[in-house]
Amino acid sequence: MSGKVIVITGIDTGVGKTVATGLLAKALLSAGRTVITQKPVETGGDGVSADILKHREIMGIPLQDVDRDGTTCSYLFRHPASPHLAAALENRTIDTSVIDSTTRKLQETYEIVLVEAAGGLLVPLRDRLLFIDYLQERSYPLLLVTSSRLGSINHTLLSLEACRKRGLRLNGLLYNYAGGGDKVIAQDTLTVLRSALGTYGYSCPIIEIPDIGEGYPDLSQEDIAKAFHES
Repeated sequence: MSGKVIVITGIDTGVGKTVATGLLAKALLSAGRTVITQKPVETGGDGVSADILKHREIMGIPLQDVDRDGTTCSYLFRHPASPHLAAALENRTIDTSVIDSTTRKLQETYEIVLVEAAGGLLVPLRDRLLFIDYLQERSYPLLLVTSSRLGSINHTLLSLEACRKRGLRLNGLLYNYAGGGDKVIAQDTLTVLRSALGTYGYSCPIIEIPDIGEGYPDLSQEDIAKAFHES
């Protein structure tokens, strides 16, 4: 068995990748799929990955053995900084072959591996290696998390420019309403981004994520199927 890998990245840090990843995993579980999430690099933590903990909470399952033994989080650094800096502060270097081996291990057990990125597309993993370089080398399909906040149009279009330039496959936009209080801006941003996808040659769906408030919403199974090219 070799499971499908799909990467969840974002237009910036703090845009909602962790919740989006958890919601995707929850929806796939509800559809009867075997799914696991992976956070290859996390900064600002110690022990067990906080993002993996959040994924499991949203999925409604406990920590798994692959979480406890570090398989789902190859690198966990204490300083809340860009991965290259957080690693350097601990006199360590991120070795992508380590990440690759853990991803392959997860693929042997699960149908789908959702990989949550650290930061945005151009975040440095180490000297002369950006996250987008890592993605391009592996040809992983992407889901890009954007938001309804002011400024998101610029950040999203820059991300789409980068994806198109690198020939990356974009399977969908995850449009996060959290933190975007102005409804006029939110609706206009959504309209602009729908048009922009076509401009950049992408025909993927936009999956809307409502402001979660006190609970975790169910994502559209139809949109999930389209994003995973299973419709």
